[in-house]
Amino acid sequence: AYGKLGGLELSYGSDLDLVFVFDGADGETAGPKVIDNTRFYTRLAQRVVHVLSAQTYAGRLYEVDLRLRPDGDSGLVATTLPALRRYQLESAWVWEHQALVRTRVVAGDSALKKALEALRMEVLAMPREQSELAAAVCEMRDKMRAEHTASSNLRERFDLKRDPGGIVDIEFVVQYLVLAHAGEHAELTIWSDVIRLLEALEQTGLITADQAESLSQAYLDYRSATHTLGLQGRAAEIDAAEFEAQRQQVKRISEALLPGLQAG
Repeated sequence: AYGKLGGLELSYGSDLDLVFVFDGADGETAGPKVIDNTRFYTRLAQRVVHVLSAQTYAGRLYEVDLRLRPDGDSGLVATTLPALRRYQLESAWVWEHQALVRTRVVAGDSALKKALEALRMEVLAMPREQSELAAAVCEMRDKMRAEHTASSNLRERFDLKRDPGGIVDIEFVVQYLVLAHAGEHAELTIWSDVIRLLEALEQTGLITADQAESLSQAYLDYRSATHTLGLQGRAAEIDAAEFEAQRQQVKRISEALLPGLQAG
């Protein structure tokens, strides 16, 4: 699981960001109708998605998003463990490694679970040139900001997720720090949720106690507001003045930890 499910932060109306991984691609099924394992697991994944996205009297159960799998929409619905490892180590973009920070295994046998967790730790701990990493993370944030600005004309409102000083800025700073320092601090690869990652970053001395407390409290306050708005069926936007002090504080801290994040 990636995203909110992977990060233990599901909200009302959250999508399920899933990647299906299997081992044993060279085998085939037993039984009266033999098919190769790749076809079997592809069909199994499609069936799981169908069940999770079932239409009920109260509406659709979940929206399932598979776009974070290797090669996105053009990739296979279910991918093999060796193929996932090869993709993550050789082909994945920085933003895909950012997304890997917020992943965890939610179903599967113990051997595959251990292998996936080991792969996640290996990828997060890869050596990276910090200036190149910082530039890539800032560039992605700038693209997101530009797309959001182009689609929004209500600047007296504060989008809790996407506006500067909001949820995404906190997540991007955390993801950058994990990718930059997991090689020397293995404890940064243990958790996938923002709050415990902030605690781990403080314990390793990469951020101060005040920075950790400010970012954690802002993140919790923002998320609480999104829950309330979600229950009301409203977008995650509030009056711009409501969280102004926290918003400015998040912008200052995130810019100090990742210079250039607020440049867009």
